[in-house]
Amino acid sequence: MVINTEEIKKILNKIGLSDNETKIYFTLLELGSSKAGKLSKESQINRTTTYDALKRLLEKGLINYVVKENRKWFEASSPERLIEYLKEKEEELEKIMPVLKKIHSAPKEKHNVTLYYGYKGVKTVFMDIIREGKDNDVFGDEGQLSKRRPAFSKYFTRWQDRKKIKTRLVSGLKTPETYSKGTTYKYLPLPALSPVATNIYGNKIAIIIWTEPPEAIIIENNASAESYRNYFEFLWDSAKSIKNNAKTK
Repeated sequence: MVINTEEIKKILNKIGLSDNETKIYFTLLELGSSKAGKLSKESQINRTTTYDALKRLLEKGLINYVVKENRKWFEASSPERLIEYLKEKEEELEKIMPVLKKIHSAPKEKHNVTLYYGYKGVKTVFMDIIREGKDNDVFGDEGQLSKRRPAFSKYFTRWQDRKKIKTRLVSGLKTPETYSKGTTYKYLPLPALSPVATNIYGNKIAIIIWTEPPEAIIIENNASAESYRNYFEFLWDSAKSIKNNAKTK
């Protein structure tokens, strides 16, 4: 495999050398022993920046110098020093790894509100309901999913049946859209149908806003889920039963 100069420089950047350090180091490899002035000219970097790069390369042990007639002549160390340099960095990381792991594993405040946008986002929310596999209490759903995405609605219904998810649905429609076999319906008269559907499952609340395009929110919080579930129970007790019109799909 042939590797050109630019690829070599990119690799040197990746292992921790700055652009200027890479230019100086590579120039030294090509020229051999050189004074700072010549390095500055050949690498097209001003003198101050050249000296800064030389200092950092010396600290890393990637170059060295000898003094001739009171002038420093810089040389690149053996390229094998690059491997030693990386091993030293790895050893330093190993020293602090236990502390980093401890910090990483420490309990943290969880981000418990996630926003979703568009139909793909809404599908993600419904798939989360399937993955959780918990019973689902729903209010405000007017069959928007089956109207807008009928194929996915059937897929969602099949998975509800497979995972035996029981759903209780309070709807503003007397003849709600067909859901899974495990869905129980109740009707609650409303002044107007709502474009917002709320799902309560496990310790999560999924609020779907059926605008165009739709948007959704998942809130993961035990206290919030319990509060919403209590409100749902009030709606459920106030609503009238409807026959389950689920069909095998």
